[in-house]
This record gives sequence, C-alpha cells and structure tokens, in this order.
Amino acid sequence: MKNDVFLPAVLTVAGSDSGGGAGIQADLRTFHAFQVYGCSVITAVTSQNPDEVRRVDILPVESVRTQLESVLDAIPVGFAKTGMLADLATVECVAALAEKYQLQLVVDPVMISTSGTKLLEDRAIKAMQEKLFPLAKWLTPNIPEAETICGRKLDTPDALAVGAMMLYERYKCNCILKSGHAISGSRVTDIVCYEGKLFSLSSPIADVAGNTTHGTGCSLSSALAANLAIGKSWKDAVIAAKAFVYGSLCENVRLSHTLCQMYPPEREYLDQVVCEAI
Repeated sequence: MKNDVFLPAVLTVAGSDSGGGAGIQADLRTFHAFQVYGCSVITAVTSQNPDEVRRVDILPVESVRTQLESVLDAIPVGFAKTGMLADLATVECVAALAEKYQLQLVVDPVMISTSGTKLLEDRAIKAMQEKLFPLAKWLTPNIPEAETICGRKLDTPDALAVGAMMLYERYKCNCILKSGHAISGSRVTDIVCYEGKLFSLSSPIADVAGNTTHGTGCSLSSALAANLAIGKSWKDAVIAAKAFVYGSLCENVRLSHTLCQMYPPEREYLDQVVCEAI
C-alpha cells in the first residue's frame, strides 16, 4: 500500500464443481498458482465428480447479478473469465454488466460437459454469440463448441484454422481454439488467432488416464486471464496458460488407486510449449 503496488484481482463467473476438478474450484486454484487475487461469481451448483454430472441447480439471475455488482463495485478487477453460464437470463445479465463495468473478458463458452451433460440452454447460445462474444478480448472454445458456434465441422487442421479465423472475424476478438478433442501424433496443437493472424500453440501429450484431464479447459482460460491481468504480452500469456495445463497434467495428484486429478505444477513447463505463426 505504501508503494502503490497492488495485487491484481481476477474474477471467475462460472459454475461450482462439487468434485473440485473444474469450474469455480479449478479457476480459483489456477488464480492462486499465478499469485493473483481470485474473486468468484457462482452461476450454478453442479453435483459432479470427474466421471459424471448428477445434478445441475441454476442460481436465480438476481443472485448472479448481486454477486457481480458486489464484487465490481468494490474491487478493481483486472480481467474476468466466464465459464458455465447455464441459461439465457444469466448470459444476458453477465453481458449487460460486463459492458457496464467495461470488463476485460476471457470467455470460455461452456456448453457440454466432458461426460456429455448439457451445461447451457439452447436458446442461450444465440444470446451468448450476439451479446457476450463481441465484448470479449479472448474466446477459448473446444472443437464441439466451435463447431456449434461456426455451424460447420472442424475435423482437420486446416478446418480448425478456418474456424479460428471465422471466430475472430465474426466477433472481433482473439481466439484459442482448443484441439484436445482431436489429439493425434505426439503433441496437442491448439489454433490461436490474434488480431487476424494465425498461430499454432502446442505442447507434448501428457500420458495420463482419461479422467485426469477433467478441468483442462477451465484451467486454460483462467490461466490466460491471470497472465493477462499481471501484464504479460498476449504471446507470453497463451504460452504460460498452455504450459500450466500441461504441467498440471504431468504433476497430477493421486486421490485413490483409480483416480488422479490435475494439480498446479511445482515447476514451469514453458520450454515444452511452442507458439509459431502458421
């Protein structure tokens, strides 16, 4: 306080994951790893574990609105990320307040869980595209989400590049199109579109059991928001986010004989990530 040096605050607007692997829990864990102050707005309470979602309880929109206003009226949020927004009313509320408070946004357009449970109402998808995406600095969809948004199959590397460029041109925001649903070879390669230029962003494939990857998408978007909030360049931020996810998989923690979960790594993995122009 004496030197006017303040800790950056980062906000997550997302659903609660009772199993701790994704959603609000993963976001706050990621914020802590990057030494930023984490704030949260809970949109829904999910009853889930790494293998299944058993129940989803969407919070009243007035609860979401009050949470947001309470944070933003008092705390100077550097960046915010959105995850599970659940329904039309929540999408419209978040978009309206993001515009009012001029939030810098990383939008992770969560639509379906890894286990196949729908996490966003169909009628909310159009509202998200029309009202929230144009406010975003970054979008971080996975392939199924990007296919829904773009209205076309993205089943080849060239198609992924086309999809990332479509998102940039349509919404005038940068994009990381996550390719974890189409892993081949020895590396996982996402497509980045930054200011109309395309880049590949790759890391080695982590040799882990399937349920260990629960929460990778949430962690990537929250790591991106945290690194942007602390002032890193876009390229350093996307590399740090990708490295954090890879490191969290490599240094996963064993919770039982059959369950491992990703966990913030103790060392950096920046040298394992390559970001280069396409």
